[in-house]
Amino acid sequence: MDLDCSMHSHAEHGNESFSYDTIIIGAGIAGCCAAFALQQKGQKILLVDRSGVPASGGSGAAGAFVSPKIGKGSPLQTLTNEAYEYAKDFYLKHFPKYFHQTGVIRIPKDAEDAEKFHLYEEFNNSQYRWVSKEELETLGIKNSENSFFFEGAGVCDAPVMCRAIWEQVPFEQFEVDKLKYDGTQWHLLNAQCSMLNAKHIVLSTGYQNALFDMRYMGVKGTWGSRGDYSSALDLKVSMHKSISVSANINGIIKIGATHVKSKEPCMVCDGEPLKALLETASQMVDTSDLVLKETFCGMRSGSKDYFPLVGKVMDVPFMLEEYPTITRGAKPPLKHIDNLFICNGLGGRGFVFAPLMAEWLAECIVEGKEMDVRVSPDRLFLKWCRKSTDLKH
Repeated sequence: MDLDCSMHSHAEHGNESFSYDTIIIGAGIAGCCAAFALQQKGQKILLVDRSGVPASGGSGAAGAFVSPKIGKGSPLQTLTNEAYEYAKDFYLKHFPKYFHQTGVIRIPKDAEDAEKFHLYEEFNNSQYRWVSKEELETLGIKNSENSFFFEGAGVCDAPVMCRAIWEQVPFEQFEVDKLKYDGTQWHLLNAQCSMLNAKHIVLSTGYQNALFDMRYMGVKGTWGSRGDYSSALDLKVSMHKSISVSANINGIIKIGATHVKSKEPCMVCDGEPLKALLETASQMVDTSDLVLKETFCGMRSGSKDYFPLVGKVMDVPFMLEEYPTITRGAKPPLKHIDNLFICNGLGGRGFVFAPLMAEWLAECIVEGKEMDVRVSPDRLFLKWCRKSTDLKH
């Protein structure tokens, strides 16, 4: 959108202009945690979102399990489990009312998958124990194999947790249509030519972005749906097999979340919301008295390599203009856009990743600490320059 707005701020309170250290755009779990972490470090911050409520997108539809990743010790598993330990402590310290430490049982999908669990065991650095098929049956879990039980894990109520964090920071409903940098501070403008000002900007906008050229990050959306079901079923633990089923918390069992890459995801429901999800859950637990109370849908954002995207944003136009040989493998010094940052692409484990990624970002912005290379978007830039088909000509 081409806005022709004069450079004046709408946000004045008496004689005091609302100028912030950092404005965070997007009030999903990533943006909420980023705002909280920056405020904890003493910054004057503002969280903005085009919606008047937090978690109106993919975060609200998340299963919001806070549990470890199992596997053979891949770099992604290692990072995920670092984030898990941090997230668990973060929620227990700051928002214990909204983190239900039910324990999470990881159930093999089938007998073949069960064999792999023995290979995963040496890489389980988080506290766990084995649970037998017989014990699982006493817990009301059927059609299962011997499984891992992570007793410290749990589940959040996704929108409620986001709201709890959101309520701790200054918030304004504001749809950002354009960003301008004057060499000193950023100006955020909307379609009505209202304006906010800040030294730093953090983009936590999910899978959508029209504010800067961030194609190199490869942010993509995956549609997720979750159902909250009222039930009297005495289900004391949460579990994940091919889908997630939460413990019964205050009469509600959460089932989800789906991963649909269809361009028209609502067609999948075909008039019967979450039918396939409930059918899968019925093979795990007794769903006979479950009544669908509410459906949550949204698009989760992820990166090309499934690692989060946290840190500085590349000045793509400058790099391509100044170093045209970059598309043929040159490796010039990288130039970032001044005071522009991102905290995004957390994928299906947003509630695991968000607290630690927010802390790392806050350390980068406030203390000048270098971003962990595993999550810095820089890791994707040079490869994109060489491989992107729309840059070859």
